Amino acid sequence: MTEGIITQFEKLKTAVKEIGFETERAEERHYFEGVLASSRLQDLSARLELLLGQAQKEPSAAAKEAVSGFGGINKGQTLYYYGEGPNFIFAMLWPWQDGEHITLKMACG
Repeated sequence: MTEGIITQFEKLKTAVKEIGFETERAEERHYFEGVLASSRLQDLSARLELLLGQAQKEPSAAAKEAVSGFGGINKGQTLYYYGEGPNFIFAMLWPWQDGEHITLKMACG
């Protein structure tokens, strides 16, 4: 993994954490997971798009492989993915059934 990817991931973590999470479940150098209110989705999506590009409607094989160890991506969930050779950053949005919350999982590798 290149330092450039790690630096980009750190910028992304900083940007999304400014939104305000109800719960930060995990934070490591290469991973972040938190729960936020659905009312914050527009702000979160804007920040993810700025740093990772548009959400993927049809994830590439590389994107599917990258997220497979983190629960994968299913119908009704959203995936943002940026790949640079073997290096990647992804963000997955998993809406809750209550319609009030979203889990964000982000990682780089």
